[in-house]
Amino acid sequence: MNQTIDLLQGHRSIRKFKPTALTEEQIQTIVHSAQMASSSSNIQAYSVIGVTDPALKKQLAHLAGDQNYVEECGLFLVWCADLYRLQQACAKHGVEMQKQYVESFLVATVDVSLAAQNAALAAESLGLGIVYIGGIRQNPAGVTELLNLPQLVFPVFGMCVGVPDQEPSPRPRLSRDAVYHENTYRTSQITAGIDNYDQTMHDYYRERSGGKLDTNWSKQISEKYAHPSRAHLRAFLDDQGFGFE
Repeated sequence: MNQTIDLLQGHRSIRKFKPTALTEEQIQTIVHSAQMASSSSNIQAYSVIGVTDPALKKQLAHLAGDQNYVEECGLFLVWCADLYRLQQACAKHGVEMQKQYVESFLVATVDVSLAAQNAALAAESLGLGIVYIGGIRQNPAGVTELLNLPQLVFPVFGMCVGVPDQEPSPRPRLSRDAVYHENTYRTSQITAGIDNYDQTMHDYYRERSGGKLDTNWSKQISEKYAHPSRAHLRAFLDDQGFGFE
């Protein structure tokens, strides 16, 4: 093992932060680390908005479903898939960018995800804590208006960054056999993987809640996917210029 592996395997989501602002050096380190992530054909189809203003963070916390740690963290990052900059680069050479394709949207979404994970690791290496905020997609139009995002920019997720004020234990993951398949996908591994993980998470939730939470992973998944989630996103993406063909 080495320090990098220890850092990767020791990740915990932090949802309670000390009221400590990040230094400019910390922010620069995190952003530069994000920029060094792999990018499809070097197009770097993402942007990130760093929010430190307390009033803005409060509004974003509300838009994200009233998640208080958005307001409390030292820095809130809004990670955006960004085709606007590519459109401007094409316009510089008199080219109309062909953007209405699923591939363009996927490339931008992958690029921003890779950059964000680099940022997360950089932050954790500095002794900071992070938690991803998918709730930013609860009201993407409100986030877009608040942050003045132009057409072809989509807020994919947020990330709280700050000095941790808690020490949660790492959450157990699926077994390796449930996610890793050698040479071919093996459906025979899936049922056993779910069953084993259900028992692991049942024990984890009971211990974490002092016996009050009696559930498991597959039950939570079934409840989550029994109903449509964020069905408004397609219309929002169309409005932002991501019309798919």
